[in-house]
Amino acid sequence: MLRIRTISRLGVDVRVGIGPSITVAATATASAQVRPPGGVLTICPDQVTDWLAQLPVDALHGLGPRQTAVLRDYGIHSVGLLAAVPPTTVQRLLGGRAGRLATDRARGIDPRPVVRRALPASATVRCSFDQHTLDGAAVRAALLDLVVRLGVRLRRRDQAARALTLTLKFAGGTSWEKTRRLTEPSAHDDDLRQLAYQLMDAAGLQRGRLTGITLRGEDLIDAARVAQQISLDDTHEDRLRVEQTMDRIRDKFGPHAIRPAAVFRRAS
Repeated sequence: MLRIRTISRLGVDVRVGIGPSITVAATATASAQVRPPGGVLTICPDQVTDWLAQLPVDALHGLGPRQTAVLRDYGIHSVGLLAAVPPTTVQRLLGGRAGRLATDRARGIDPRPVVRRALPASATVRCSFDQHTLDGAAVRAALLDLVVRLGVRLRRRDQAARALTLTLKFAGGTSWEKTRRLTEPSAHDDDLRQLAYQLMDAAGLQRGRLTGITLRGEDLIDAARVAQQISLDDTHEDRLRVEQTMDRIRDKFGPHAIRPAAVFRRAS
């Protein structure tokens, strides 16, 4: 399912390694046994020792090029040979801690728990113009496209932004940047758009020739921590339902399957 979703959303395949430890799974992913463009390789617990033993030493996850070069200089060309060498010998070759880790991992020993990585505290989207741009409508359309892209990214991560930072880059290398906080943390297009337009208005553009725009969601939090307010605004609720529908369309047909009309007009 991970491969299918990655192909449908990003257009690329992935290699997936499954094993009883981080080292085994990561080694399986990087091993030449999963041929490009992608595939799945599963190593069961009772297969670990035999499977690792037949791999070249540089295929073992966690060993760097310098470490593998040292081991090869001493005739240790496979993971099986590394596992058979006394730990004290490996420690003399690679150093105390590095040697212990290399020996343990060559024998399939890796007690590290699998921990979900923390999501980044900011999300950035940007665009650049092929030519110096003075057209206010084109700049607004580009900013709206960035708002939509940022909103989609935040919702996919189940995050919400507490603030937005807008950076404008001008011909000649100068730039302008300003940050404002949202009234409430949000990942919804309408909320992000309103603040993004306020930031653009604050720039007071007149004859500034733009070369690029960057929009960054700041101080991100888990969407589950955002308070759910009871709304009496039917229009706002309808827009949220439409937003959910559009996200499902993008998931199925790609990120550019549905976009604001102003962006399409700019493209045409």
